[in-house]
Amino acid sequence: MAEQVYSAIDQDIFATVTEQIEQDLVIRESIKEVLKNLDKQLKQISATLSRVHSVPPSEVPNLITKTQPIFEAAKSDLHELVEKTKPYPYYKYNGMWQREMQNLIFLILFETWLSRSYLPTTVPVNALATIEEVGARLSIPINLKTEDAFHLTIEEYLHAIISLVEELTRLMTNAVTQRDFKRPMLISTFVKDIHSAFQVLNLKNDGLRRRGDGLKYHVKRAEDIGYDLIVRNLVDMGVEEKAEEKAEEKAEDKMQE
Repeated sequence: MAEQVYSAIDQDIFATVTEQIEQDLVIRESIKEVLKNLDKQLKQISATLSRVHSVPPSEVPNLITKTQPIFEAAKSDLHELVEKTKPYPYYKYNGMWQREMQNLIFLILFETWLSRSYLPTTVPVNALATIEEVGARLSIPINLKTEDAFHLTIEEYLHAIISLVEELTRLMTNAVTQRDFKRPMLISTFVKDIHSAFQVLNLKNDGLRRRGDGLKYHVKRAEDIGYDLIVRNLVDMGVEEKAEEKAEEKAEDKMQE
């Protein structure tokens, strides 16, 4: 008697898979709704802060003030996202919000840089907000290694720093049109410091490494603008060095307090 071969399958297998796919789609749609609201807040902040390129330095503090309630709204949307994704593994859906997280961190870095560069403060000129400061401002943990929970990653922070350099390089040119000639020299020092810091990083992320390599072009642009200002006698030849010394003095005073 010939052996009977069974080729039938249990259709319940696909019914279960279909159900799981539909549940996943529901979760993703709920996440997209939160991200849509967050993106609206980020666009408002960006639109407000981008006016720094066209207003005189005296107006910058007003722009910073206007963004504060919007930042709070964005933080609220972020925590709604945290609650929605809490029941699931972090890395299952984190690719959905990486762009928004990088943009939010960039805007915090930009707003902080403007605050510390245009407003009277004891913080050194051109001071960069640390990843710890950003995490504290958003009230979320940073760089979790053993806990599977929503957090701010180092890669997101580094991407945001590069975006900040790109924005400040643009500000160098526009500051000149506002006859704010010292600002470009301060930015030039900042951009060079960031470039030097990135050169010692061993970046494994291909996209981040490519963007980091592109920093040299922003350094070149900063040097060109600084050179033009110096040869036209719009700034003193040693203004960049004076800016660095002033930043170091403020840092030392803060440490002694």
